[in-house]
Amino acid sequence: KSRQELIEYYAITGGVPKYIELFYDSPDIYTAIEKNVLSKSSFLYDEPNFLLQREVGEVGSYFSLIKTIAAGNWKLAKIATNLELKQTSLTQYLQTLINLDILEREVPITADNPEKSKRGLYKIKDNFMRFWFQFIFPNLSYIESGNEKLAMKKIRQNLVDNHISYVYEDICREEMWQYNAEVKWDFHFDKIGRWWNKNTEIDIVAFDSTGNDIIFGECKYWQNRVGIDVLTNLAKKAKAVEWKAGNRKNHFAIFSLNGFTDDLLQLAKTRKDILLFHN
Repeated sequence: KSRQELIEYYAITGGVPKYIELFYDSPDIYTAIEKNVLSKSSFLYDEPNFLLQREVGEVGSYFSLIKTIAAGNWKLAKIATNLELKQTSLTQYLQTLINLDILEREVPITADNPEKSKRGLYKIKDNFMRFWFQFIFPNLSYIESGNEKLAMKKIRQNLVDNHISYVYEDICREEMWQYNAEVKWDFHFDKIGRWWNKNTEIDIVAFDSTGNDIIFGECKYWQNRVGIDVLTNLAKKAKAVEWKAGNRKNHFAIFSLNGFTDDLLQLAKTRKDILLFHN
């Protein structure tokens, strides 16, 4: 399969061999979803229920928690408000889901004390769980009433922007470690992750915690080629990151599914601080 197809399949299956086996013979990702997830006779239709019943006691409570996070409530305060519960009463549930590798708590990568950071966000780590709670669970009423086509329409409209593009960012961050080992830069970073504040978000920030080099990266899962405007915007966003400000060496890495414009390719040839990855 093509690179794009592999990304799409990984975005749903998370690399679980049994899921891949079910999906692999389908001509495209949407056919695979319709056949293997929307079909009530497929075990994937109710897989999250089965997985949670096997691991936890109060399935309903965990379901409500994951559903709330899937709806975009990533901060502890927002989760608690949405569920009408105290924040302290959620801690045990969240930690259980983290231990099961279903959730993860993420903080801006430059945070000095991640455990105590007030900017922590809770995300669904498992790709299939993330997909199921975003696209299947909210549309169960359509599916149960025999209107799978309506559910499929919603999936087609939103899958790329609301799911696959975020998984692509995860893939790019993983591949950065490989490029780190291949000495793409004249230093080795030892930390990598996302960075954000109230106004800005950067897909990739990687740095050498013992030195002064830092990489800012952008991941574009676009059908169009990426141009200089993306680099310009990334450099502007980088200024908001306070890590060793005024005493650091900035580098830029841009990932694109469908390549780059000629002017950006030419600029990258003249500047050692820009690396472009067409994948």
